[in-house]
Amino acid sequence: MADRELLLWRHGIAEERHPDRPDAERVLTTEGSRRTAAVAQELQRLQLCCDPLLSSPLRRAVQTAELGVAAGLASGFAIEASLAPGGDPRPLLQAGNWQRLGLVGHEPDLGELASTLLGLPAGAITLRKAGIVLIRLGPAGASLEALIGPRLLRLRHQWRL
Repeated sequence: MADRELLLWRHGIAEERHPDRPDAERVLTTEGSRRTAAVAQELQRLQLCCDPLLSSPLRRAVQTAELGVAAGLASGFAIEASLAPGGDPRPLLQAGNWQRLGLVGHEPDLGELASTLLGLPAGAITLRKAGIVLIRLGPAGASLEALIGPRLLRLRHQWRL
């Protein structure tokens, strides 16, 4: 089995929780959209394109995936219910023929998945909003390739301009 990569991408900054609005409908803020778009462009520039790119069904994650597609990070994306908060995306790692799988979702779920794959204690890895973790999956196990916060990715994007 050849090495494959898993890109875990947390959604960008979203509206605050409000008792009159379901959590699933919270959207990215204007600043969250701007910052997430810059992160997506930098990920594409770093050639971290994904096929496939899967997203949680919650609106803020869908918007993040849409920004990734707009930046050329993937040709499209699909909604995956197991990426909703509290879901179990581990079966996705066994499905399909992919080289780099991109998952857009939420904390603490993505951090817990990364920690589990890397054999680390629960809570060892956390992703900031719009942050990523890149994990190489090979015959000998999983290895951490990158854990990058959105600020560093945005700064790299700005320095290139």
